[in-house]
Amino acid sequence: MAGGAGAGDRVLLGVVERGAAAVLVVVALGGTVAALVLPAALADAVNGGGVVAVAVAGVGVLVAEVLGLLVSARVTARTGARLRGDVAAHLIRLGPGRFADGDAIGRLTSDCAGAAQVTALAVQLVSGALVSVGAVVLLAVVDWRVAVVFLVALPLALMIARSHLRITAADVAAYQSVTGELGARLLDAVRGIRTIAAAGVADQEAERVLRPLPSLSKAGAAIWRGQARMVWRGGLLRPAVQVAVLVAAGFGLMAGRLAIGDVLAVLGYATLGMGVVGQVSALTGLARSRACAARIAEVVDTPLPPTPELPLPDGPGTVTLKDVSHGELSSVDLTIPGGTSVAVVGPGARDLAAVLAGITPDAGTVLLDGAPIADLRDRRNAVGVAFARPVLLGATVTDAVAYGVPQPTDVRAACEAARIAHLIDRLPSGYATPMADTPLSGGEAQRVGLARAITAHPRLLVLDEATAALDTVTESEVDEAIAALLPTATRITVTTRAGTASRADLVLWLADGKARALAPHATLWSNPEYREVFT
Repeated sequence: MAGGAGAGDRVLLGVVERGAAAVLVVVALGGTVAALVLPAALADAVNGGGVVAVAVAGVGVLVAEVLGLLVSARVTARTGARLRGDVAAHLIRLGPGRFADGDAIGRLTSDCAGAAQVTALAVQLVSGALVSVGAVVLLAVVDWRVAVVFLVALPLALMIARSHLRITAADVAAYQSVTGELGARLLDAVRGIRTIAAAGVADQEAERVLRPLPSLSKAGAAIWRGQARMVWRGGLLRPAVQVAVLVAAGFGLMAGRLAIGDVLAVLGYATLGMGVVGQVSALTGLARSRACAARIAEVVDTPLPPTPELPLPDGPGTVTLKDVSHGELSSVDLTIPGGTSVAVVGPGARDLAAVLAGITPDAGTVLLDGAPIADLRDRRNAVGVAFARPVLLGATVTDAVAYGVPQPTDVRAACEAARIAHLIDRLPSGYATPMADTPLSGGEAQRVGLARAITAHPRLLVLDEATAALDTVTESEVDEAIAALLPTATRITVTTRAGTASRADLVLWLADGKARALAPHATLWSNPEYREVFT
């Protein structure tokens, strides 16, 4: 696992809120003191003293426990929110492809939630350790001989706890990793549910999604076996120690060193001293927090791509690919003249659209008027991109269309060109209608996404099957409107329609990862292999 436990521990240290942790520590210390006072107060009451101290200590334990739960919940919630914000921001800056979508969601949700519990768990374990140490000291104050009997068993208890933490850490890390893989597979299946149903491969897809389940079951069973092992070991050790301590205290009682109340205090301190064995859930939780933090560290330690710094140079919109490899593309060299409309067909067309949109190719360079597209500072003014299934972001329709444009001025003109303005005009609040209250069909969503792509009047417009849901008449109208609105822009359209290719100035025909031809549709149509692209 990249990053490992060390990187995970660094993440945990970085998310601990010092102020909130201090409050939690104070509450835990108060509970520790009350817990240590209670056996002595009970002994004094049995030996003839008052019960006021017992009541005060008992109330102190109860109050500390309630406050500890409330403060722990608040600290965990705040830490989780901050972690999710940091991880989400880093994932967005990394861009697509670094982590599978389902796995990224798992890291953002369950892993952040698990890591956020570290403050409460650490304070719980530390306070438990302080109670154990304090109990041993006070046990020695009551009778050092009894304390010696207890201390013989203490190293064994610590060894059991340490072994549990070490073994469980590996099992929890495996469980979290398989959970992320399962989430990634499930999300892929949900996205492609229509294709799966149409192809009749639901059973095969279900088998693929559930393939990691045996590994998940194995890791989960290992975690439970570890917990069970510690429970039964602790279950045997605790009463054995208590019996040994009671026997030693009995000898002290017969020798006149101890009173009846002192025996009760001895039993109470022995029980508190063995509390470390009872911290099974906290130890398992700490192991889970460390495993979750290690997965978060894999995200936040992934270097961010360099910040685009180049200004958009003057030019007509000439696109140049130099030895570009990406997906199905292999060492493509190509120049598209500025101001032309080009239809892209064949395997690798969508990969070409991706690198033109600014995705860094696996190899090679993509230039717009001599400047690398991925390094352009004003990307929206340089390249507009519309997708077959656009994700529309923004509170209102205007926000969705103008997304990413600092000072939008032509929202309505863009919507008119995309042939969606008439629908927006009929909405309750027009362009101010919340997107949540704007029901859109697939074709309507495509047109809003298309409007978003052309709002900034980009020099290069990339349409990645962005009109695939439109009928041929509407698609033709949209093409003409965009050409009128952006007369000088270079327009590149990924398509599988012969009619769309026929309206373009040139067609880029991709085959075997290469640019097989760049020519008018009419010229290429005589080639039967070209015609097969549209069948």
